[in-house]
Amino acid sequence: MKSLTALSLSIALLGGLATFLALGVVGGFVLIWPVFIGWGAFFALGATPEAMKNVIVCGIFGVIMAWLSAIIIISIPLAAQLGLPLWAGIVVAVAIFILCMAANIPALSAIPGTVFGFASTFGYLLQTPNMLTQEILFGAAFTNPLIIMSISLAVGAIFGSISAKLGAAMTKEEAA
Repeated sequence: MKSLTALSLSIALLGGLATFLALGVVGGFVLIWPVFIGWGAFFALGATPEAMKNVIVCGIFGVIMAWLSAIIIISIPLAAQLGLPLWAGIVVAVAIFILCMAANIPALSAIPGTVFGFASTFGYLLQTPNMLTQEILFGAAFTNPLIIMSISLAVGAIFGSISAKLGAAMTKEEAA
């Protein structure tokens, strides 16, 4: 089997399984869209064991930076004086600077993985009603983006690695 066909088949089968699990058995503990972001990030970063580590470590670092940014935005009352868009823009600009400068640390050097974690977390916070509250951000529940986004991105990286290995195995079987 051609490698692209094998990889496509493995991603399709595992994508269906991931969707089934996220909408059923692990629903509420894992979100399917950040699973696919983590999965895509795995391939974008090279589809290697190092890529899986980078997606997990850097993705979670991005989640943490977005989570901290959200806490700062809602906890420091400068939005009243500056307006929420300006205050949020300033906080995000500082966070992104720190996020990129952290790439000087080898374990945090995969900036795309960090940005995927940061962006997906802000997407979750801004598109899901009532997420920007201290109760949610400090809660010990799966609604807390620090928890659910970190788990979902890591699951995506793991599914990416499994799909790459399965695709490679299907290619080898047919070539023999």
